[in-house]
Amino acid sequence: MTTEDPTLPAPVTRAEVEAAGARLGGRVRRTPTVSWEVPLDGGRFPVVLKLEQLQHTGSFKARGALNRLLAAPELPELVVTASGGNHGLAVAHAARELGVPAEVYVPETAPPVKIAGIRQRGATVVLAGSSYAEAAAASSTRAGEPGALFVHAYDDRDVVAGQGTVARELAAQAPDLDTVLVATGGGGLIGGIAAHYAGAVRVVSVETHGTATLSAALAAGRPVDVEVSGLASDALGARRIGGHGFATARATGVRAVLVDTDAVRAARHLLWQDLHVAAEPGGATALAALLSGAYVPAAGERVGVVICGANADPADLGTGVQPAR
Repeated sequence: MTTEDPTLPAPVTRAEVEAAGARLGGRVRRTPTVSWEVPLDGGRFPVVLKLEQLQHTGSFKARGALNRLLAAPELPELVVTASGGNHGLAVAHAARELGVPAEVYVPETAPPVKIAGIRQRGATVVLAGSSYAEAAAASSTRAGEPGALFVHAYDDRDVVAGQGTVARELAAQAPDLDTVLVATGGGGLIGGIAAHYAGAVRVVSVETHGTATLSAALAAGRPVDVEVSGLASDALGARRIGGHGFATARATGVRAVLVDTDAVRAARHLLWQDLHVAAEPGGATALAALLSGAYVPAAGERVGVVICGANADPADLGTGVQPAR
């Protein structure tokens, strides 16, 4: 029996996503889509890929970070955030674009390629703890100082609405989709995409067994802590889904499926082999749902897949594992 959480925020709305789109204007890239056929057991299945790994800083995160800063009553004197990598890159980019200094608190386990990217964009990197939660706790004092603005990696309405502009673009590029598959970590992207589609298109969350924040929350009826581990945990490794993302996903009927790490490896390999698309593990997780059979589309179903990140060492892209089905 689940227990509802009365403290959850109201779901993010399509109107908020539309406002974010107007606010962002030309500050973000309109990332392309590509039509492709995925090799499944029954033959090749057509899908539309949204190549969001081509966004500024290599992930969708730039949208939410920029929207958070632009939605503030005035630009802060300092931007502070905590991040396992992609969000830190996005905040560093957004702060540089708007001429504001930034400090990014990063767990010591964050990938070196992401730490280097944050520094290259002019932000100060502070290594703190071994997880996102520990880095966030370390950033709280600095974020509370006068003139500072904290930009949460996923649990903020403006961040969620900004991420939803991925769906706003996809809806215009591929208006006839029945289903969109989206990787979920902290819930910013799934919440934003669900807010835009508002139940008109089936939105399916894809998580690894080691990063199952939404699956656990849907089962419990509220956000709960999960054990984080595995291949995609550097990007999808929140311990608990954010309230804004969860409330929006639940209100709009998002379904959650789980995949294993072999399926994620196979998805990365296939994207590189067939399309020369370099995706990080978290970025390829949504595709893994099709390859592994975690999500089985109906005949004729029109499916979109968000490839959401590219910030990983490409050295292992040439090797893949065939997932069990």
